[in-house]
Amino acid sequence: MNEKNTEAEALAKVAEPSSEVSEPEREVGVGPWEGPWPEGDHWDPELLREGDRRNVVDKYRYWRMEAIIADLDQHRHEFHVAIENWQHDLNIGTVVRTANAFLAREVHIIGRRRWNRRGAMVTDRYQHVRHHPTIEDFLAWADSQGVAVIGIDIFPDSQQLETYDLPKKCVLVFGQEGPGLSPQIHEAAVATLSIEQFGSTRSMNAASAAAVAMHAWIRRHVFGQKVS
Repeated sequence: MNEKNTEAEALAKVAEPSSEVSEPEREVGVGPWEGPWPEGDHWDPELLREGDRRNVVDKYRYWRMEAIIADLDQHRHEFHVAIENWQHDLNIGTVVRTANAFLAREVHIIGRRRWNRRGAMVTDRYQHVRHHPTIEDFLAWADSQGVAVIGIDIFPDSQQLETYDLPKKCVLVFGQEGPGLSPQIHEAAVATLSIEQFGSTRSMNAASAAAVAMHAWIRRHVFGQKVS
């Protein structure tokens, strides 16, 4: 079974079953290439012949997966994302998908190696994911790379994400759903940031918090929005 078929099948598997009356399915992607085939090593002959139903933006239609990754590697941003995974956190897949959307340099899984890929929607094939078995291993990596560790959680000493000047080269670290950020990461982080909330809930979902924090980095370092 080839890579394109397995990706299409993986995407089909993540669709949630519904008890409601089904509507006609919207066709994803594009069919076989029409007209003379384009030239270049990045094109995939099989996709040109059979169509491309993968979860990729139009720019990468009919491209080989390796070519897509190589192109993304030329433009990845300087922030990383890390999430602790001591209790098999189900948010990790969604965090990986969001990191891919914002073109994070890498996603780091601290703790258990296995994680639920359902929420990633196959984007983990295009996003670099690194595993650290221990917090010590993760912190040693960050120190060796000169990457500032920024914790995202609600602590008495947390500063506001909205007014904090995020460093360009950093790793945004998130605790797992429930326990939150571990004491070791809290202590080692150069800063711990919280997201301002205005409702009755004490905290927001870890994957949602990750998306907010990543976008804060994008606003600051891609669009040059100054903090006040």
